[in-house]
Amino acid sequence: MADRGSRLSSRSMAFVLAGGRGSRLRELTDNRVKPAVYFGGKTRIIDFALSNALNSGIRKISVATQYKAHSLIRHCQRGWNFFRAERNEFLDILPASQRVDENKWYLGTADAVTQNIDIVDSYGVDYVVILAGDHIYKMDYEIMLRHHVDSGADVTVGCLTVPREEATAFGVMAVDKDDRITSFLEKPKDPPGTPDDPSVALASMGIYVFSWPFLRELLVEDAEKPDSAHDFGGDLIPHIVKNGKAQAHRFEDSCVRHAPDAPAYWRDVGTVDAFWKANIDLTDFAPELDLWDQNWPIWTYSEITPPAKFIHDEKDRRGLAVSSMVAGGCIISGTEIRQSLLFTGCHTNSYASLEQVVALPKVEVARHARLHRCVIDRGVHIPEGLIVGEDIEEDKKWFRVTDSGVTLITQKMLDARAAAK
Repeated sequence: MADRGSRLSSRSMAFVLAGGRGSRLRELTDNRVKPAVYFGGKTRIIDFALSNALNSGIRKISVATQYKAHSLIRHCQRGWNFFRAERNEFLDILPASQRVDENKWYLGTADAVTQNIDIVDSYGVDYVVILAGDHIYKMDYEIMLRHHVDSGADVTVGCLTVPREEATAFGVMAVDKDDRITSFLEKPKDPPGTPDDPSVALASMGIYVFSWPFLRELLVEDAEKPDSAHDFGGDLIPHIVKNGKAQAHRFEDSCVRHAPDAPAYWRDVGTVDAFWKANIDLTDFAPELDLWDQNWPIWTYSEITPPAKFIHDEKDRRGLAVSSMVAGGCIISGTEIRQSLLFTGCHTNSYASLEQVVALPKVEVARHARLHRCVIDRGVHIPEGLIVGEDIEEDKKWFRVTDSGVTLITQKMLDARAAAK
């Protein structure tokens, strides 16, 4: 392996865009921004982009925040405070703070960088990796940086290879035989296939690599355009496609796999259904996303907790978990848990049962509750005898039920139910 001095990542910074609410996650983002939503038992969504940067060798990172950012900022301060300025390492939080104009918050993804040009200048980097902070994946950005430099591109765009019929929800790249982008289409009805396989399309991941001098000049120009939305996907990338050189980088070339034949794992957990499924998938015998890989760890804030505890061993009152993930600090007291994921500090009580449940931290489940196909928000107290997942019409009276039958439960919903009864 090349020494650190020769790695492009050591001359780069990651700029993480983490300001979007993620409204399709419904009540899960009422009090927190989407990148701060919990995932996988003990991490948060933003930890994947940050961990990818760190594991790739990038030690200068900025996180731009806007919507309800307190929990995200607190998480970064607690879990990502190990960077040392004396080693030229940084993780800076950049809230929308009217730095440019007292009436101007971040107007778009590109504007979030424009308003912090002076801060990026101070890092003294050659390259900038623009990242979305709200996707689940493992990727070596050093490989993408090398592709960018070797191709001589003005911008390199990270792309997923997806079936054409699924690409209508993405920004899609039309490319030539060398994967040079010839056009950028936003959510096209008829996505173009790739030259090597017309049945698939290249969808933008919202990951871009630029040289900083080029991007800096482009941002200054874009800021002066009154008709621009100041957005990477909507404005800057189409401009470069038309007037410069834009290169597509295929995710499968730089994704981090736990086995040579493992699929290239990437998920947008932007809906309640997608969030629930991606978490439940982790309970599979051999999940596609390997959280146990010590060669590419997912860093996070780790609370000091005792081990999970399982108590009682009687008929109908046995503390057990089958095909499940149970985080530290949980007490499973006489509860049967199957194919579920419980975050830190959940407590369940006797004669209750949970199946295909995602319970965020500090959830308490009282006796005799029966829960099936649920997402339970942080700190919720499930009352004694509550049954969810067996009568959808009854569930819809009190909770949010998705089209696929997953029920989202918050404390506010339970309080309204209790008041009505």
